[in-house]
Amino acid sequence: MSCAICEKRREKRFCPAVHGRICSQCCGEQREVTLDCPSDCVYLEQARIHEKPRDFSELDQSALFSEIEIPEQFLYERQQLIMGLSYALARSARADRSLRDSDLAAALTSVARRIETLVNSGIHYDQAVANPVQHSVIAELQKMLQEYQQTEQKHLGYVRLRDSEVLRALVFLLRMALGRTSGRPRSRAFIDFLLAQFPESNRALAGSEAAGSIIVP
Repeated sequence: MSCAICEKRREKRFCPAVHGRICSQCCGEQREVTLDCPSDCVYLEQARIHEKPRDFSELDQSALFSEIEIPEQFLYERQQLIMGLSYALARSARADRSLRDSDLAAALTSVARRIETLVNSGIHYDQAVANPVQHSVIAELQKMLQEYQQTEQKHLGYVRLRDSEVLRALVFLLRMALGRTSGRPRSRAFIDFLLAQFPESNRALAGSEAAGSIIVP
């Protein structure tokens, strides 16, 4: 039997993305490129285990907001904020299975750029997002930030969260997204990481101790 993709080489393994048998070369070349590989595919899982982490020095530094420093102390002080934003991303991914790592990264970048402008100039500006999928992720992030501020107002009598702290949290998650994704067009490695942190059975509010923990990349 020949491979269901190239129709030249001999088939070696079953591919759940095409519901047929394919050769190992097509599996390696088309994985998360033209194939929407399900997260439980054993060959995808094996590939992720053996893949080397992405080298940040090879990425566009402007995309990483390299000028923004994120002290380790900040990660401890604002752990609940980071957890809340992470939960918002996971909730978006669970609601829309077509989302990919690139969509989450684009949404984080969009919100971070807006907050960066606010921090640097005091100007509120919203950049139009043509992609409706990314727009839904942005809406979830903004909703979570509003809920976080409302909680602070309720318990403290004022909002303590600063825009510069929101920016750091967003940039931290963006760097994590870019570090954990494979970089392939249809990669969902970062999404799968988030979903593992917030299992579907866990409906606790964002930031609760039951929600798990974020691992520093």
